Amino acid sequence: MRFIDEYRDPALGRGLTRAIADAVQPGRRYHLMEFCGGHTHAIAQHGLADLLPEAVRLIHGPGCPVCVLPVGRLDMALALARSRPDVILCTYGDLMRVPASGGDSLYTARAAGADVRMVYSTLDALAVARANPHREVVFLAIGFETTTPPTALALVQAEREGLRNLSVFCNHVLTPPAIVAILADTADAPPLDGIIGPAHVSTVIGSDAYAPCAARFGVPVVIAGFEPLDVLRAIVMLMAQINAGRATVETEYTRAVTATGNRTAQALMEQVFTVRESFEWRGLGALPASALRIRDAYAAWDAEARFSMPPRTGREHPACACGSVLRGALAPHDCRLFGRACTPERPQGACMVSSEGACAAAWTRRPRLKDARPKDTRPKAQPAAVGSGGGDS
Repeated sequence: MRFIDEYRDPALGRGLTRAIADAVQPGRRYHLMEFCGGHTHAIAQHGLADLLPEAVRLIHGPGCPVCVLPVGRLDMALALARSRPDVILCTYGDLMRVPASGGDSLYTARAAGADVRMVYSTLDALAVARANPHREVVFLAIGFETTTPPTALALVQAEREGLRNLSVFCNHVLTPPAIVAILADTADAPPLDGIIGPAHVSTVIGSDAYAPCAARFGVPVVIAGFEPLDVLRAIVMLMAQINAGRATVETEYTRAVTATGNRTAQALMEQVFTVRESFEWRGLGALPASALRIRDAYAAWDAEARFSMPPRTGREHPACACGSVLRGALAPHDCRLFGRACTPERPQGACMVSSEGACAAAWTRRPRLKDARPKDTRPKAQPAAVGSGGGDS
């Protein structure tokens, strides 16, 4: 099968792993983050981490939209579904089992009588709204730039049809600001040497979108496809840049990604959405200009405005380390709940629920799991003396 078989060729894979081993410079370690959860699962599925030399370590990033949604936003959706019998809440399947405050979820809300429905696309949400003209249909929208254009298209279609019983609870987030946040904050995680850039997101926003990140932090970015040879080749390309002291944006996934991206999708997003001043991310905190809201021109289809949904501060399981995993500070198996209280059958955090979550990926390869968390070899700062004026920033 074209674009599948040739990217899983064992002989080519062995050649790439030899190239990676040959590129390791004596005494040097390479800390590379695969930002996208799709890459995390490709790495786990094909056992790629086990093929790498000890000096090369892959770190899981926050590129899972289900995982980065803060509990408070999920609590807002649950409160709406429970308090309004006239509301049909639609969303994607992964979000149904994510624990909200107190261990509740959209599944438990549905079991208690709320009308919560899993859909496969925004077209399904439109169909539900057409079939239930006397009900309020709310689409709980999540995702990075990949799933944002379909949400925008649904609102444009709703306007064309005069479909006033559909609204969107918008939780779409943006990739480049999250990469900036990861690179800027190394307080509890080792500094990164390179980023494996997301594939599907990049088909929409283009490779040029990451140029400011690479220039500002001096960290190379290589956009990779999801097949095993895509990932291995991206590692080779990153190591070549690191060894040469370069920090630019390169594209391994040239069969799908261009410099400028999909202009049609970008125009559609610009028509319907605008950037929020700030948005809360699980594990990363409030990030400026990192998410989208619905423009005033489409306010009639904005669930937050229509239902006056007040912000909520959620409560995660106190022992869940999902936030630290999303920052790359911990590996999934460093969480004391992993494989014990937290399993795919009994998830305590979003990283174990989502099909793109780092903990779910680690669970699939747990028999051969090894500590992939990079060790921070930087000199530790000496504690300031009492009265020295040192303090928290």
